[in-house]
Amino acid sequence: MAGHSNYVPQSAAAKWLEARLPVISLMRGSFVDFPTPKNLNYWWTFGGILFFVLVAQILTGVVLAMHYTASTAAGFDSVEHIMRNVNFGWLLRYLHANGASMFFIAVYIHMFRGMYYGSYKAPREISWILGVIIFLIMMATAFMGYVLPWGQMSFWGATVITNLFSAIPLVGEEIRTFLWGGFSVDNPTLKRFFSLHYLLPFMIFGVALLHVWAFHTTGNNNPTGVQPKSKQDTVPFHPYYTVKDLFAIIVFMILFAWFAFYVPNYMGHPDNYIEANPLVTPAHIVPEWYFLPFYAILRAIPDKLGGVVAMFGSIAVLFVLPWLDTSKVRSGTFRPLFKQFFWIFGAVCVGLGYLGAQPAEGIYVILARILTAYYFAHFLIILPLLGFLEKPKPLPASISEAVLAKSGGGQPAGAVAAPDTK
Repeated sequence: MAGHSNYVPQSAAAKWLEARLPVISLMRGSFVDFPTPKNLNYWWTFGGILFFVLVAQILTGVVLAMHYTASTAAGFDSVEHIMRNVNFGWLLRYLHANGASMFFIAVYIHMFRGMYYGSYKAPREISWILGVIIFLIMMATAFMGYVLPWGQMSFWGATVITNLFSAIPLVGEEIRTFLWGGFSVDNPTLKRFFSLHYLLPFMIFGVALLHVWAFHTTGNNNPTGVQPKSKQDTVPFHPYYTVKDLFAIIVFMILFAWFAFYVPNYMGHPDNYIEANPLVTPAHIVPEWYFLPFYAILRAIPDKLGGVVAMFGSIAVLFVLPWLDTSKVRSGTFRPLFKQFFWIFGAVCVGLGYLGAQPAEGIYVILARILTAYYFAHFLIILPLLGFLEKPKPLPASISEAVLAKSGGGQPAGAVAAPDTK
């Protein structure tokens, strides 16, 4: 249920601006007067948290770029210069490095919330697809940023990942050579990655605006999955959800600050404090923690091309998720079987993350193959079948009825067995 602003300019300057560029009414309609379902819980605050972290990453990144030197001869030393000689450089670097992890923590929670409550279902398919595009750009940005310190794990991580493109038939070698800027990971590679790492966050910001525009056009989903039917089902975004989002952001900032000030290197790798050396291979090459589930899928397939296809396929399947889930009920709250399989799927993703950090040998490879098979089965087999086999619980007649029933403020007038598919 997208709404329009009731803003009426009062001053002469505001009237003049509104007649030529109605930016004030646009902002009010999107972030003040926008009618929002009254039953959104704190899982919905992670959108605001993500916007906050994105802005923090861009601001700290711009300042860090002023002091960083994108060359293999000086890249490692320039990071040390930032840490030791630039005023508050240590703080900027730790905020930026840990901010990447905070970004992925928030985005994984945001995505799993969307999957549980069916936020990808009609009419919100475009919003979901734009979210997956943001996730892909985030992964590319984070990978290139991890290369910039030019430590051992940076260099060898870049070598391993870029070599994967050579498995693509016909064009693989050309793609790898283009990424390298030559015939090995070297100075041109670092310059390319620095340039793209600086550019891509602004692309994320642009796609995020489209993402917000898309769900403001169709209206927010909510924990019941029932569309708002009247004004009684909604409240203005401000002050109700601005205050709720602000509280959640402050709580999240406490976690962020704890990592940045007390354990800033906890989610990093000690080998990255050793300058890159093409002649010395680390004993165990691992990517950052947020890539580990996909790394486990890559290594679970014995064939190089098959591993690359499976890894990219694990993300590509998210694009078609709105059509794979055949159930007409949106929210997992009213789907007892789906709820069980959802938590199994969550455990599988955590398990893949653990296996991605282990050596690719013995029982770890066997378990990775089993969990990889289940990962794809969840999307390609379980979700399509659940829509036909599952008997959902009755849905509330409206959001207001669900809120009153939950708070004890009144007895629900009745429930409807037919799902809301509008």
